[in-house]
Amino acid sequence: MTAPSNTYDVVVIGGGISGLSAAKLLKASGLSPVVLEARDRVGGRTFTIRNKQTKYVDLGGAYIGPTQNRIFRLAKEYGIETYKLNEEGNLLHYVNGKSYPFKGSFPFLWNPFAVLDFNNLWRTMDKMGEEIPREAPWRAPHAEEWDKMSMLQLFEKICWTSTALHFAKVFVNVNVTSEPHEVSALWFLWYVKQCGGTLRIFSTTNGGQERKFVGGSSQISECMARELGDRVKLQSPVYRIDQTGDMVAVETTNKETYLAKFVIVATPPGLNLKIHFNPELPPLRNQLIHRVPMGSVIKTMVYYKENFWRKKGYCGSMIIEEEGTPIGVALDDTKPDGSVPAIMGFILASKCRKLSSLTKEERLKRICEIYAKVLGSEEALHPVHYEEKNWCEEEYSAGCYTVYYPPGILTQFGRVLREPVGRLYFAGTETATEWSGYMEGAVQAGERAAREVLCTLGKIPQSQIWQQEPDSVDVPPLPFVTTFWERNLPSVGGFLKIMGISAFLTVATAAGLTAYKKGILTRN
Repeated sequence: MTAPSNTYDVVVIGGGISGLSAAKLLKASGLSPVVLEARDRVGGRTFTIRNKQTKYVDLGGAYIGPTQNRIFRLAKEYGIETYKLNEEGNLLHYVNGKSYPFKGSFPFLWNPFAVLDFNNLWRTMDKMGEEIPREAPWRAPHAEEWDKMSMLQLFEKICWTSTALHFAKVFVNVNVTSEPHEVSALWFLWYVKQCGGTLRIFSTTNGGQERKFVGGSSQISECMARELGDRVKLQSPVYRIDQTGDMVAVETTNKETYLAKFVIVATPPGLNLKIHFNPELPPLRNQLIHRVPMGSVIKTMVYYKENFWRKKGYCGSMIIEEEGTPIGVALDDTKPDGSVPAIMGFILASKCRKLSSLTKEERLKRICEIYAKVLGSEEALHPVHYEEKNWCEEEYSAGCYTVYYPPGILTQFGRVLREPVGRLYFAGTETATEWSGYMEGAVQAGERAAREVLCTLGKIPQSQIWQQEPDSVDVPPLPFVTTFWERNLPSVGGFLKIMGISAFLTVATAAGLTAYKKGILTRN
């Protein structure tokens, strides 16, 4: 008797990069997968739109860089080229109503105490990250202590100057689209560590934002979907998974039922709440998915007639520290051939939530006003086109870029993040241990979940579930070289202690000499 046409080896829930990576590997290993995607498109949190005004534009995940070797491998397989973001010219740091040009990863500072504070902040975060295991942050020696603390509380312990404290808040906003008081220190330190450290995660050149795909990032998912053919079912939201029979039954809202030996769930953890499970999920898994919200971001693209910022010697990268303005960080989004001049800006975290109530036109006006101030140009007030995407309104993402862990959650619930539940396995970029939250993490997680299924079927040994990816030949990572002073300068507190001891010794020596001269002290 032949199996029904809706019977597969594995049902993969979610047609983003992670789910499609899992299905691609399963198919290549001789299994029969099917991908159920709720939207009318593949790509998940990557989303490239095409129109005559923009040619193409990434309104979702877009940036890639050295050490993200799996996504580069996929791009190379499909012949998708990358290009470097423009960093010729000065970056701009806007603070206290003024723009300060700089080169490199972080802004230049004139205040010597702020220099010490900045240097100590990055050094301390990287040092703390060293003791956090990528695959199990809850096992870190200080896991309980750091998890109970918010990142804001940690910054307030580390930072002596308001300059460093304010920039540290922007650093959290930009990297995880959340506020420092919302996120666990343990989780954020782990997040930075598994991306390669503070310099790797924040830098454009040689960092996580170095490159983009020519033609847009959705091509990766579209190519995988074409390879899988009719195994990808769009507009198929899953609402029920039943493991009580011989086969796992997966039901969609459009009244389709798919049967499989295994299921891989490749969606953000919180979206599991849209699915009814029989039997119910284990207690910790059930509680975890109620406790990990998504970050908040509106991605904006402002298009101009010409590239006026480059004419002024600026590359288009801006870090904007001002409470009332919408944009926290901006990057040049002009096409690699110099056409379609544009600036990409993120409206992040609490600013995203505040400005979601405005109209698209009102947001554009505010964005252009801050660009005019930062770039010192009236031309910024006259865009020719505008695109934006508020990821908070996406039903099947519920936010972007990734989930965040509030204080106290990671140590209590994190260990069940990747644990299979019966015949259910879990993928999605949130379950990655390298570049979690990025496209790279999505590929790692999808392929790992696929290998877990292959291992359960006896097709590969357990030792092959986790696999290292060789460095990309085309985009090799370069080490970040720190100076002697960056490694050895004291913190502000350390400097004041040294100065205090020095002053005490100076005073004590002078007093001692005076006393000796007056005969109060003898050599003995």
